[in-house]
Amino acid sequence: MSASNADRLAESVNKVSVGRVYDYLLGGVHNYAVDQAFAEEQLRLLPDIRDFAVSNRAFLGRAVRYAVEQGVRQFVDIGSGLPTQGNVHEVADEVAPGECSVVYIDNEPIAQAHAEILLERTADPDRHRAIDADFFDGALLWERVLETGVIDETKPIALLAVALLHFMPPETEPGRVLAYYRDRLPEGSLLALSHIHVDPSDTETLKVSKKLTESYAKKTNSPAMPRPREEIASFFDGLEMVEPGLVWLPEWRPAGEDPYSGEPARSRGLAGVGRKR
Repeated sequence: MSASNADRLAESVNKVSVGRVYDYLLGGVHNYAVDQAFAEEQLRLLPDIRDFAVSNRAFLGRAVRYAVEQGVRQFVDIGSGLPTQGNVHEVADEVAPGECSVVYIDNEPIAQAHAEILLERTADPDRHRAIDADFFDGALLWERVLETGVIDETKPIALLAVALLHFMPPETEPGRVLAYYRDRLPEGSLLALSHIHVDPSDTETLKVSKKLTESYAKKTNSPAMPRPREEIASFFDGLEMVEPGLVWLPEWRPAGEDPYSGEPARSRGLAGVGRKR
């Protein structure tokens, strides 16, 4: 490991990581005391956060299964985070064993290290890779994806941006960067995306979400904030929305139990899949 990477790793260990917090909420083991303390602080503010993580992870699994059933065999997972249950390559291989390629992308050294370990143990190096890159790298990120040799840019790709863009403040223009990746996708590709959203009528959560946003901005490596439905919908510009469209997390092609079954708006997350024609 280079000196710069070692420094990044040490810095990451000592600062709250949203990826490790998410892992903790899902019951994973790739997290530290600093992440656990922060997660418990957020749970006191909004106890439903753990259920959001579970519901969001379930959406990811359903979206991956849908993509495979539609004939897509390539996945690019930006902001993949730490390996936990229901990883993309595992879900894809359940549906089409030995057929799917996956590139995991994260900008956190620990997430990258754990992803590499996971892939060594459970994956096929000819089909599954993990790279250290940032969503905002744009052309450089896409170049590195193609350099892995496991993604064919002429065939349909499922681009995953799940629980990612709510960590991007407005001034960073995440929609512009996402549009660059959408433009790279060949015909027949899919974009699966989920994002924090609070129903305007949920005044109590809106008050709490302000505290959560301030807490994430102050203590983590990424701020977190909800966006209006219209802005989240704009991330799919130019794509044909797959039924049922942009909906609450548990409403997107439900299968099995969900923490918010019967009360989908309580998930406080919107999700959808768009197809490139």
